[in-house]
Amino acid sequence: MSGEVVHFEIPSDDVGRARKFYERTFGWKLSEMGGMEYTLATTGPSGADGSPATAGHIDGGILLRQTPVKHPTITIRVDEIDVAAKAIQKNGGKVLEPKAPIGDGSIGYAAYFEDTEGNVIGLFQRGSK
Repeated sequence: MSGEVVHFEIPSDDVGRARKFYERTFGWKLSEMGGMEYTLATTGPSGADGSPATAGHIDGGILLRQTPVKHPTITIRVDEIDVAAKAIQKNGGKVLEPKAPIGDGSIGYAAYFEDTEGNVIGLFQRGSK
C-alpha cells in the first residue's frame, strides 16, 4: 500500500465562483472533466503524463459541495481500495462511499472513508491508463 497523499478536493457552493477564485488568486490551471461535474486543478508544472513534475506539490479538484465531501479533503493513493477498506474498518474507521470508477475507470477508482476522528478522507486506486 503506497499511502501517499496524491490529491485534494475543495467543495464549493458555486463551482464557477470557486474556479475564478483559485484561478485568479493562485494561477491554477483548471479544466473541466467531460461528463462529470468536476474541475481538475493543476497547481504546478506537469509532466507529459499529466502528473506533477516537481516534488512537493499535488494537484486536486473543485466540485459541488455534497455528501461526503463537505469540507476540503485529501486523497491517499492505495494499491487496492478493497484491501484498504477492510483495514479502515478493522482499525475503527468507516467506509462512506465504496469503490467507484472515475469516468470509465481508465484513470482509476475512488472511495471515501471517515477516520476515527470524524475526518472524511479520499482513497485513489490507479486505473489501466
